[in-house]
This record gives sequence, C-alpha cells and structure tokens, in this order.
Amino acid sequence: MKRDIITIGDLTNSEIEEIFDLADQFLKEMSVPAHPHRIRGRRTDAQSHLMAALFYEPSTRTRFSFEAAMLRLGGNVLGSADAATTSAAKGESVADTVRVVENYADFAIIRHPSEGAARAAAEYGDIPVINAGDGGHEHPTQTLCDLYTLRKESKALSSANVMIVGDLKNGRTVHSLVYALARFGANVIPRPAKGLELPVDVSRRLIEEYKATPVPARQFFAGNEEFGDLDVVYVSAESNLGLVPAKQRPRLDSDVNSGAPHRGIDVVYVTRLQGERLAGGEKRGDYPVIDKSFMSAKRFRDTSVMHPLPRVSELSYDLDEDPRGLYFKQAAYGVPIRMALIAKVLGLIPFVSTEPAPEMTLYSREDGIACSNPRCITHHPSERRHLRKKFWLIKTRPAMLRCIYCEHNYAPQCYGDVATRRYTTDLAELDTIYSDQIVFFGDEAQARETGFKPETATEKVRHG
Repeated sequence: MKRDIITIGDLTNSEIEEIFDLADQFLKEMSVPAHPHRIRGRRTDAQSHLMAALFYEPSTRTRFSFEAAMLRLGGNVLGSADAATTSAAKGESVADTVRVVENYADFAIIRHPSEGAARAAAEYGDIPVINAGDGGHEHPTQTLCDLYTLRKESKALSSANVMIVGDLKNGRTVHSLVYALARFGANVIPRPAKGLELPVDVSRRLIEEYKATPVPARQFFAGNEEFGDLDVVYVSAESNLGLVPAKQRPRLDSDVNSGAPHRGIDVVYVTRLQGERLAGGEKRGDYPVIDKSFMSAKRFRDTSVMHPLPRVSELSYDLDEDPRGLYFKQAAYGVPIRMALIAKVLGLIPFVSTEPAPEMTLYSREDGIACSNPRCITHHPSERRHLRKKFWLIKTRPAMLRCIYCEHNYAPQCYGDVATRRYTTDLAELDTIYSDQIVFFGDEAQARETGFKPETATEKVRHG
C-alpha cells in the first residue's frame, strides 16, 4: 500500500518519533565532528530507486535538501526546477503529469502554487507523493525539520511556549507547524503582522480537533506588561508527548521569585511576508522585524530563534552569530529528516508503529455545494476539467464540509434528498442519518436553483 505525506496529519506522533530516531541514526553515522548537524557520505539503501522532483514554484532548501537526501541514500533524482521547461507550460494537468512520471520514478515530491495540488497528484498517481508545499495550505516536511531542530537543541515541546511571528495567514509552514505543536503539547502564541492573522479554519481546527484552548495573553502571562503586545495563547491540552524528556527550563526572574509556573517564551518562529500570495496590488507595511534589539527584552533571554527561510527583511543579520539563532541548523537538519522520511515512505526501513487511521466520511456530488477557495487546485485552469468536488464530512454540531484538496471548511445551510427533490434546513440530526442520498447546499437559494423544493409541514426529507 502506497504511503502519501500530504499534510502533517498524515503522520501519527509515533511515526514522527520514528522518523526522528532514524534521522538521529543517520547523523550519528554520517556527520562530521566539525559540523555535527551536516550529513556527508553516501549509503546504499535507495540505490535502485528514483525520485521525481516536480517543482512548479521556486525552491532552494526544500529542493536541494530532498535531492541531497535521495543521493545520500544512494538513489538518483530526475526532475526540473522550473515548471516553464515542462509540459505544465503547455497546460498539462498535475493528474496527467504524475500518471506519466510514475512510469519513470518510484516516488514524487511536488511543490505547487495551488492549494491541494499534492492531494490531487496523490489521488491520481500510484506512486507515493510527498507534499513539498502547496500554495498557502501546508508544508509538512518543513514542520518535521522544525520539530526535529527543537529536539536536537534540547527544547522540550510539552508545555513549551512558541511565539509565531509574521504572515500567519499565507504561511504554509505555519499551518502545518501549529497543528503539530498542539499535538505534542506546546502552546501556540500568534504575533501576526496586521491583517495577516491565522485563518479562521486553522484556528478552528486548533480548538476543535487539537483541543487547544484560546486564552487571553494577559491572563496567560498573569498580567505581565512585558507581554502586552500579544493577544491570545492557544494552550495545548495536557500531554506527555514531548519530543524529549521535559527539562527544567529557565524562567523569568519574576517566576523564580514567585514560584509561578513557567511563563517565558521558549521559541520565536519568524516568517517572511508571502508576497507571492497577496492579492494583486495589495501592499503591506509595518511588518514585524526580529533583530538583536527586539531579542534583548528579558522575556527572550533564553529564547531560540527559528525561521524556515528564505528571509527578506523580517529577520536581521545581527542575530546570525547569536547562539539563540537556530535557523541555519534548521536548514541543515532538512537532509537527515528527509532521508529518514524517504526511507520510511519507500519501505526501505518500514514504520514500526501501527495506529489505525481515523475514519472519515467522504462526500462527493457534482451538484450542490462547491469549494469556493479561489486558490484551491479545483479552480486551476488545467485541473478543473477533471477534479470532482470532494469533501470530508466533519461530524461536528453543526456539521461541516472540508474540501479534501485545500481543506477549507464550509457550513452547509440545508440539505436535500436526491430521490424526493426536497430539502430541509434542519441539520440537527445530520451526523446520525447521513447517507449517499443526501446533497448539501450552501443556502436555500442554491437548493432552489438546483431544482429542489422545501419540505412541507407534513413531509420529512428521506435519508436513503
């Protein structure tokens, strides 16, 4: 059975731990004393395998580290760093590309500007697909690098306070990271640039699916004025899943004197403005800058600084020699992490953990509600001709539909029975009566436009 890694949710916590343990092994065997975070040499694990690199967007670290990882495992690479030199420039769909490439390679990595492109590739290909970043959606392998960096630098995640700064709306690395942080017991502290806050869908998932509790920052930090620039803290549910045994972290002087629980900042995770994802003509000013002056505050005394790179002007060069700066090690750890992920996905060193995948209900109909996210792969000119509308039914109250490609959520306002052509706005018992005879609508107007009529007082919509 092929294994695709499209979101960080495609890996269980135990599988992530396995990947990290294997990366540790590769570093132990292949690093050099002068630079223990760098891999050197070549193994033979993947000597009979080829990796296809499908990059529709620019990349330095992700592409080079994946290629280096495959070569260090003894395998080989084919691909192009410029979509303009491939048949994508002629209008070829991702679905067709992956069905061609599977004849030449054993697995594929893909980066694409459209959200959900990696899922579409995985859906149509019969080789494993790894998401190397799809629009503003997710970047799961960067999150593996981020978490592994914290582990290597002896940062316990359980109850850690991680402040994420910058473009939280469009930053795909941020979206994967906040889910993982919540899963491993860390507290997420957003500090967005103005107008670039976490998307509603992301914050909702943090709360509803990952059981994080939003707490006012002033309350969380016990009214400490030093944290007055922060708005909210997503406090993780109690967890013993820290990536390294919890250690006594340095605390603020006020904490030591009062005996209060740890309330400092463990990590500042900086992100650049995703200018390529801004609407045409949209400009942003007053973007936060993290420099030595900013980091001189008492709350950052023992804080590590991370950045997925590339940086523009949001992270100053004056922190490059500061021991708190981890971003270049973070980039280096991309090779052993991606070596370990490749080895696991290809089954060269199989996963040991066996956890059942959560059951999900798939909903797909050509009529009714559709994904309206303009960045979704389903709206791409080369893809919309063949990609069907597909959603996961999220059995919350009220029920939600989540596009399986871009993962945007939608709240249907009514649903109908395809046999009777009647619809109802009563969704109260939907989670218990769902069947393939149901069609969802965004609102009553859409239901009527599709030819459905409201149920009468004496009728009830049948449920198959």
